[in-house]
Amino acid sequence: MILYSVTVNIDLEKEKEFVEWMKQIHIPEVMATGLFTESKFFKLLHEVEEGVNYSAQYYAESLEEIQEYQASHAPELQQKLKLQFGNHYVAFRSLLQLVE
Repeated sequence: MILYSVTVNIDLEKEKEFVEWMKQIHIPEVMATGLFTESKFFKLLHEVEEGVNYSAQYYAESLEEIQEYQASHAPELQQKLKLQFGNHYVAFRSLLQLVE
């Protein structure tokens, strides 16, 4: 199993809008690609100087599915995030493999 984790630091004044947008629009669009088996959405509890951090986590069966997502879907979906929130966020992405 592969975990595709997207961590976003969002400005405090955009937090409520961001959470609603993620839950109602973005996460459903990512899941609609059919490349992930499950998703989870977390608020990070550690304090940061500016903004607040969230983590959207998407689970896939294989690295090939992640690569297909990144090539075929991610650019458009990331552009939607940029258009919606402009300079009010910073995001970074990580890939993790389950160790059994």
